[in-house]
Amino acid sequence: MDKVIAESDYVSLHLHLNSETEHTMNARRIGLMKPNAYLINVARGALIDESALLAALRECRIAGAGLDVFSSEPLDANSPLLAMPNVIATPHIAGVTDGTSRRRAEFAAANIERVANGLEPLSRVDI
Repeated sequence: MDKVIAESDYVSLHLHLNSETEHTMNARRIGLMKPNAYLINVARGALIDESALLAALRECRIAGAGLDVFSSEPLDANSPLLAMPNVIATPHIAGVTDGTSRRRAEFAAANIERVANGLEPLSRVDI
């Protein structure tokens, strides 16, 4: 992973968040990025150490970041990330499209039908 990060112009995160992936992009890995590289996160905010990212952005050690997710959501309106000229931030809407909304509804309907017929749902979240 370090070699890919060091050679890439764009590093885009698409990981599940768990104890092994938290802060995948830490200060060391952000430090591997090229000065003209961009870090993009549309997965989970805690995949990035935001303090390390902010330092790299302020010091122009990377070109910029595209962030749709943050460690704490909603992101505080006073977050320094929002004031950075080299950051594009969106409010956790990367997956909001007509297509994904339709597929989510179809999936929910299929699960309801399965449960109504005494079958196990296609997926289950037990909390």
